[in-house]
Parts: sequence; structure tokens; C-alpha cells
Amino acid sequence: MAKSSNLYIRIEPDVKEQAEKVFEGLGISMSNAVGLFLRQVVINQGIPFELKLEPANIKPVDTMTEAEFNTELEKGYADYLAGNGRSAKEAFVDLRKGLKT
Repeated sequence: MAKSSNLYIRIEPDVKEQAEKVFEGLGISMSNAVGLFLRQVVINQGIPFELKLEPANIKPVDTMTEAEFNTELEKGYADYLAGNGRSAKEAFVDLRKGLKT
């Protein structure tokens, strides 16, 4: 048998209990499950499942009412007046740089 190494982790008790029930149903131990996860990390050279943030709450212009569209324009203009953002020229320079790579 290969040498083993200890791994100590902190996890919320309710999450641990729920996971243990799932692993019991699968017939594997928590230790084996963590080992499987770590092997998949090595094989995939990363987390073996997709990690993502909730999509930004961006509504397509063609689905906005006129009032919603005007509100968005006002927010953008307020950001501009507050010094947030950059000129269209600067944005397009960066965009063109990105397209060349």
C-alpha cells in the first residue's frame, strides 16, 4: 500500500453530515471521496467541475421598456459625471489590442 498523508480540513457540520449520508449510500468513506476529488484535480489540472459566478443582471436592450432604457442611460451618464469609466477612444484602443492577440 502507498504511503498516506494526513489532511485536516474545516467544514460546516451540517454539510459534513449531509455528505457522509451521500457517501454512505455510495458505499465509500469521506476519506475515499476526498481522495477521488484530489485525483480528479490532478487529472484535470484544475477543479473537476465548473465554477462560475451568477450571471450579471444584464437585460438585453431589445427587451427593455423605454423607461428601463432611459434609467440605464441615466445611470451611465451619472457614472460618467462621477469620473467612472473611460472615453470611447480608449475603450476601442483596448478592444483592438485584444483582437490582435
